[in-house]
Amino acid sequence: MSVWKIFRKEIHNQCRSHAASERQNIFQSHSASKRTFLIRLFHIISPEYRGDISLGIGKIMASHDNSQNEFLVAAIDAAKKAGEVIRKGFYQTKTVEHKGLVDLVTETDKACEDLIFNQLKQHFPDHKFIGEETTAAYGATVLTDEPTWIVDPLDGTTNFVHGFPFVCVSIGLTVKKVPVVGVVYNPIMDELFTGIRGKGSFLNGNPLKVSSKDELVKCLLATEAGTTRDKLTLDATTNRINSFLFKVRSIRMSGSCALNLCGIASGRLDIMYEIGYGGPWDVAAGVVIVEEAGGVVFDPFGDKFDISVTRVSASNPLVKDAFVKAFKQAA
Repeated sequence: MSVWKIFRKEIHNQCRSHAASERQNIFQSHSASKRTFLIRLFHIISPEYRGDISLGIGKIMASHDNSQNEFLVAAIDAAKKAGEVIRKGFYQTKTVEHKGLVDLVTETDKACEDLIFNQLKQHFPDHKFIGEETTAAYGATVLTDEPTWIVDPLDGTTNFVHGFPFVCVSIGLTVKKVPVVGVVYNPIMDELFTGIRGKGSFLNGNPLKVSSKDELVKCLLATEAGTTRDKLTLDATTNRINSFLFKVRSIRMSGSCALNLCGIASGRLDIMYEIGYGGPWDVAAGVVIVEEAGGVVFDPFGDKFDISVTRVSASNPLVKDAFVKAFKQAA
């Protein structure tokens, strides 16, 4: 049995041996360093204990006026619960609807968005909410300076429908239109990416750091074709890809903007760009995760990233300028 499995078993045993109120107090009794450690380990706790532990951690953070950590804990809890729904649905027959020619939605997308919104509204009833499926059904919600949760309940729906395990829940919180908290969870691979502005980003509790590649030719680049199928858009898309095939090591199209951003944060990818993605729910969480891992997020034409515009690029700082130059040449 691995060290992690032994540790997890011990944590579960401690949880089982205490009443709910005692479980909350256990987490409040530790030193500040241990509290941070326990927050990072929150995702490995069994679902039956997360509610009590979430309350305990929430009390800790409230007492230390550290609301961002409280936001993170709530988002992780919501992402984990939605992840359970996705994991169950992944291996079952899906009911699929079309939002466009190749843009799909399933009953799992809708159920997960409802679950996440209901979960977060219990904790933060005064916050605003923007979701992919809500927007599709009722129209766009204007992003304001108010604290706003921006949610993609199932990024990579086409992958989900086809049984390709590159799917995730993406939950981002913006304040004054700036992403400050991000949670991206792939329940099939059990990978939890988290980030808080100014406090780092993590994968399953381990710190993230972008790659150190300093030449385009050494870089692995990710992009997506999008869901628009008119000839003008497709020609522009394929022309860029053709151009980059001569300039980078290789190209990947894996079907999730949020996970591509996390790929940059983890150093698995060196550059990503996407034009014409669905909306801010695709990037709100990933942006803060990338930036807290030492990466840069920007408009592929070199301008400052704007969450209201559906263009995004991310990379390590060393190859940004070379990428922007190459992108402009390919445009």
